[in-house]
Amino acid sequence: MTGSLSIENLSKHYGATAALQRVSHAFAPGRVTAILGPSGSGKSTALGIIAGLLAPDVGRVFLDGADLTRVPPEKRGFGVVFQNYALFPHLTVVENVEFGLRVRGVGKAERRRRAGEMLDLARIPHLAERRVHQVSGGEQQRVAVARALAIRPRVLLMDEPLSALDARLRDDLRAELARLLRELALTTVYVTHDQAEAMSLGHALIVMNRGRIEQAGTAEEIYRAPASPFVAGFIGAANVFPDAEKLSDGAVRLPFATFPANGTSPPGPCWAMLRPEAFEVAREDEPADFAARVESAFFLGAHMRVQLRAGDRPLTAEFPAGAVLPSSGSLRLRVRPGALYIRANPEP
Repeated sequence: MTGSLSIENLSKHYGATAALQRVSHAFAPGRVTAILGPSGSGKSTALGIIAGLLAPDVGRVFLDGADLTRVPPEKRGFGVVFQNYALFPHLTVVENVEFGLRVRGVGKAERRRRAGEMLDLARIPHLAERRVHQVSGGEQQRVAVARALAIRPRVLLMDEPLSALDARLRDDLRAELARLLRELALTTVYVTHDQAEAMSLGHALIVMNRGRIEQAGTAEEIYRAPASPFVAGFIGAANVFPDAEKLSDGAVRLPFATFPANGTSPPGPCWAMLRPEAFEVAREDEPADFAARVESAFFLGAHMRVQLRAGDRPLTAEFPAGAVLPSSGSLRLRVRPGALYIRANPEP
């Protein structure tokens, strides 16, 4: 049975440094919530407090309405997967998976049965009798997940579990982990600094910065309607204009052109965003919104990443791989309808 997890007004300081500042959130039961942010944003501190490995200065942790803030970590019943996996090298794979059950006093036959179920679920039953040093990094990651799940936790906590793997293996295991977490329908808090990881694994995202939650929502909501310039630039590539201005007729003036826009902002100063996919090359027989100089272009398989300059402003654009672009000189460009997003400037 999965649990209903929430945190209320969590704060944590290390000397004069605020690692967390009054952070509150209710995690969706049975879903994966990815906490995303740069180094020092507070995401691992929040996970450590939820796990019981850190004590908050202020605030509380609840599971199904019960206050767990002062409950020791071993009594919370949470499954935890660390960045370094924390496996025991002197034990076999199956003994590692059984470990949490053994310390809880579960009998040998039941331990072995449940460990076998988890190894099957993680698709590594053939590794049961091997030592940890005899399996690959990706296989160790699966062992760590199987061990966390063997205790039948009501909440699963994962702290950057794929970050030590190479890029290709990380991509493969990300897809496998997504399958596993959706199959289990377990309340999961997944901490990462990797955008693709968060967006592919998380049913919901929390974007953190400087110890605070900047925005929470689905990946699509946050990508299409970021709450701040920081979120716009952190989730996906973005061209952010902090010095935009909304005119009285609803158009928005950027430093190099004026466009119609969506988003809510009263007339006056605002910030604006254009994603790289917002641009298209204007045909010779149609008007262009503006012209930009091509500074560089990179082939990335399905698309081209192009660095442009419009006036004195650099822009990043993406075009289909088959697009015919000059290697230098000027491009006549259009902005796709509805692609310019604006929002009122955040409060100082």
